[in-house]
Amino acid sequence: MKTALSLAVLLVALPVQGSTEEASRYVKAFEHTYRQATTLRATFLEQYSDQGRLVRSEAGVAYFRRPGKMRWEYESPEKNLFLVDGKTAWFYVPADHTVTRMPAKQSADWRTPLALLAGEVKVSRICERVEIDRKAQPADSRTVVLSCILKGTEKHHAGSAEEALSGGSASDLVQLELSRASGELHRVVIHDRGGVEVEFHFANWEFNPPVDEKKFRFEPPMGVAIVNGELGSSAENRGRQ
Repeated sequence: MKTALSLAVLLVALPVQGSTEEASRYVKAFEHTYRQATTLRATFLEQYSDQGRLVRSEAGVAYFRRPGKMRWEYESPEKNLFLVDGKTAWFYVPADHTVTRMPAKQSADWRTPLALLAGEVKVSRICERVEIDRKAQPADSRTVVLSCILKGTEKHHAGSAEEALSGGSASDLVQLELSRASGELHRVVIHDRGGVEVEFHFANWEFNPPVDEKKFRFEPPMGVAIVNGELGSSAENRGRQ
């Protein structure tokens, strides 16, 4: 899975018609809101599409804890677990009696960058440039959609967010929908080269809920095979999950 996800602050870019300055204001609100919490909890809906066709829709509960830990409990249509314990990323499918593991820093899973919510919440480490997405349709007037050109993508700085979204650039693009008032995260859309798109909807955010530390440790059940390798980095793998 192509990585991506994050919210980003602007800052290295040229002044783009005031768009980056305005986006920076919303990103700072987001960073302030999430930086104050040691633990987070939210419900989520994840939708995976390929060439505009919805391939899979999943829902569950996500937990985040500093430093750098998160747990995604998928509840429908089937149970599985994605967990980052600070060092290792695990993906467990009970029905397959298999768990895949790899160093978290090496994982290209789309969910991995969201560990940002359990870290410094410094978005500029992930996005090269953030702008207001004028063409996007926010959920309502209380939210705003930002576009983020990801750092580390091939020649990402050469194209605009609009070019990346239309396929006119080699860049990967992330769209972030935030509350205008608080910076609370409502939606993340990851546009990957090749027509793959992953969309996360978040709701019912809880800040500093009591979460047992054991939730961020994975102990393989008896009889479960452990496989070292990538955690579903390809579209093909994600489509099968």
